[in-house]
Amino acid sequence: MTFWNQLWTTKPIEAELGDNELKRTLGPWALTALGIGAIVGTGIFVLTGVAAANNAGPALALSFVVAGFVCAMAALCYAEFAAMIPVAGSAYSYSYSTLGELIAWFIGWNLVLEYLVSISAVAAGWSGYVVSLLKHIGIVIPAAFANAPLAKGAGAMSVVATGDVINLPAVFIVLAITALCYFGIKHSSTVNIWIVVIKLTVIFLFIIFGLHYIVPENWHPFVPDRVCSTAGAVGDMCRPGKYGWMGVFEGAAIIFFAYIGFDAVSTAAQEAKNPKRDMPIGILASLLICTALYIIVSLVLTGIVPFKELNVPNPVSFGIEQVPALRNWLAPLIDIGALAGLSSVILVMVIGQPRIFYAMSKDGLLPPAFGKVHPRHQTPHVATLITGIIAAIGAGLLPIDILAELTNIGTLLAFLVVCIAVLVMRYTRPDMPRPFRTPWPWVTCVVGALGCVVLILSLPHDTWWRAIIWTAIGLVIYFGYGLRHSRLRKR
Repeated sequence: MTFWNQLWTTKPIEAELGDNELKRTLGPWALTALGIGAIVGTGIFVLTGVAAANNAGPALALSFVVAGFVCAMAALCYAEFAAMIPVAGSAYSYSYSTLGELIAWFIGWNLVLEYLVSISAVAAGWSGYVVSLLKHIGIVIPAAFANAPLAKGAGAMSVVATGDVINLPAVFIVLAITALCYFGIKHSSTVNIWIVVIKLTVIFLFIIFGLHYIVPENWHPFVPDRVCSTAGAVGDMCRPGKYGWMGVFEGAAIIFFAYIGFDAVSTAAQEAKNPKRDMPIGILASLLICTALYIIVSLVLTGIVPFKELNVPNPVSFGIEQVPALRNWLAPLIDIGALAGLSSVILVMVIGQPRIFYAMSKDGLLPPAFGKVHPRHQTPHVATLITGIIAAIGAGLLPIDILAELTNIGTLLAFLVVCIAVLVMRYTRPDMPRPFRTPWPWVTCVVGALGCVVLILSLPHDTWWRAIIWTAIGLVIYFGYGLRHSRLRKR
């Protein structure tokens, strides 16, 4: 076999379905809660305001429809793979069995970026909410220990010092949740279910009471005219710019950060009690519930407050603070719900990332330490600690805007590959038992893949350059270590 052919060698599915070192404890409700725990958080409590003010205006609801539709196509593809190949590793494992080792490494490496950076980004948002909440009870954390020492500079790739020391609350929440995940997924899942109950209660309160204070004029025009950032640029397609129909797609690309949740569900497939039945339920149910909530919350929020005023780190509580009748009692509850929501996102991300490390290590593409499983807790404990430490460093040193920009392209690339891989597998392994089959695959998969491409093209060009740099680093690691230690290549 030539060197080039080795890069495209696929891993037999039967090899993926070997012995399971992880403990199967998750049922359909727990898997659905994992998805809701990851999806309902940053998207509602942070990104709704940013995307409305800077991208889509009141048409943010349409951005959620676009993003939700693309995700639904990808989710149907994920559901087929998760039921057919119920192993840790998510899109990495699926692409290894269909498109070859090099593509699998590319996807796995981008999932590493996606998860690690999203943990840090959400922790930075959590810090802002907890500092605000503590002020209400008279506890003030010095600014030097509540903000990142680095910030985004004037240039696209520049970083400047702020004079602060470290974002201590962000570091604390990452390390605390890492410790919880170290001791077992069953405990982590139970905590996540209670957190999901709290934040859904708060969101329902916001919707029910917020409906009475909507000002319909705030929705007009629903799709604001395009505003071009470049002098002399005209037309709805100008970039950079904001609003217009192009802004709807730009908003969809930005808020796609929120939809990483059902990918996190698929990383727990190896710990599902009955993955052939439960994985499709967990993936599709969490996506449908959360997309409906996103659309309703965005409509209520932009109905209460003019969209141009929503460029704040806490848009939902900010919206309630503009209503005197709700300000004193509902705003603090929103802050508590936001903390719960962001905590559950961090929790699910810390569950998901070590299982991708685990899968890549078992294939020999990462050192054996990443694949070690605790003899008593039956968790990938070393990978969990590595994930927590790296994410805590990022959360303590970098601001949320730099962190959030690094995540979306990794998610979209993973979804794109999974959509393509379903069609490839239908051709290469038509005999493989499929407990769940993606309906109308030549429509669903193609539309899902094209939707991912459109959203990737809608991302800022700076994001592409960061992804290229990250991929280059990953290729150095792959050709320096992974290729030589690949178990598939050795066989």
